[in-house]
Order: sequence, then C-alpha cells, then structure tokens
Amino acid sequence: MAPRKVLFVCVRNSARSQIAEALFNSMAGKEFFAQSAGLEPGKLNPLAIEVMREINMDISSNETKSVFDFYKNNEIFEFVITVCDAAHSQRCPIFPGITKRLHWSFEDPESFTGTYEEKIQKTRVVRDKIKKAVENLLNEIKTKE
Repeated sequence: MAPRKVLFVCVRNSARSQIAEALFNSMAGKEFFAQSAGLEPGKLNPLAIEVMREINMDISSNETKSVFDFYKNNEIFEFVITVCDAAHSQRCPIFPGITKRLHWSFEDPESFTGTYEEKIQKTRVVRDKIKKAVENLLNEIKTKE
C-alpha cells in the first residue's frame, strides 16, 4: 500500500517546512510520506540545518522546492499544512482531491535578529514547537482510526 502523503508549505521552503518534513518523516513510520515546498523557494537556512543537526537529523543536502510545481503535477496529498503566517498561507494553492488543509503558524527564523546564539536559540524553540505539532497530529490521526 502506498504511503499517505503530507505536504508542508512555508514561504521559502528554507526552514519551517524543511524542519516539519524531516520531523514528520522520522516520527510517522512507513504509513506516511511527507514533503515540503515554498511559495517563493529560496536557500536552505543555516539555522535550520544546525538545529536539526543537534537532534541528529541532516537536512543540509535538501533542496528547496516550489509548491506550484507539486500543484502543476497534479500531486494528491491527504494533508497540506502551512507553517507560515496566515497571510502567506492564503497564497497556497488548493490541491485536487480530498485534502485536509491545516495551518500551523510558526515564526520565521529568517526574521530573527540578535547574536548568532540568540537566533539559534529562537530557531530551537521553533523546531520544538513544530515537533510538538507533528506529535499532536499523529496522535490525532491514530485516535480517529
């Protein structure tokens, strides 16, 4: 049986959605397969790479992808989860099929200011909030089945 597909979307696919994809795939098992994409793909954020490396996950070779490429290819996802602010999430295309659309708002590590240590600490907080959201979703799915 093919895995159930999940797509995480943020603005540049540089941090939040990449973190969510990696965490989801590590926690969900073979029943699910997550991918990530951005509205305006950019470069992978070094802060995201570092905070994931701290928990033994290497995302450094990941590439950023466009959500519109998935849309144009008629990809079908069970869940499309935006992890950016509400205004940006409204720009995400509506995917075909019976897709559950969720919105989780997390701060963008690109917007963080301060010293490197202050920025990395804020990015850790975002990573941990995303991890908790993924855990909650997986528990909710298991409860409903």
